This record gives sequence, C-alpha cells and structure tokens, in this order.
Amino acid sequence: MPARDINVMALVKGGERYVFLYDDDSRVEALRTLSRFASDPDLSFSWHDAAVLGEKVRHAAPRVNRVRFVPPADRTA
Repeated sequence: MPARDINVMALVKGGERYVFLYDDDSRVEALRTLSRFASDPDLSFSWHDAAVLGEKVRHAAPRVNRVRFVPPADRTA
C-alpha cells in the first residue's frame, strides 16, 4: 500500500483545540466536518472559523502539484 500524505490544520480557541487531519482525497469530507462543527452549539467553533479553515482546504494544492522546498545546504550544485 503506498504511503499517503496527511494534511493537518489546527485551531486553538480558548481552552479548546481543534485538529483536522485529512488526505487529498478527503477534502469534501473535511469541509463537511467544518460545517458540522460550526453548527454544533456546544462547541466554540464558529461559522467564521469554518469559513477561514474551509478556504485553506479549498485552496491547498493537491500534493502532486506542490513544490517541495529544499534548503540551500541540501541542493546539488
């Protein structure tokens, strides 16, 4: 089984910590989870929080299109 890259987003709000882990194939489900959390009156997670994190999910490039950063010390001449 090939290794899968995992995207991580975190939000600390008051005494609560929200950590979202999703792979590139699970973007839609991640967006649904943000909406579900925002609609839960027992959480401090707001619609604004969902909108901000949702933008990050939508605009994050899939791993195949990302450019890998290589520190100058590791680059070949």
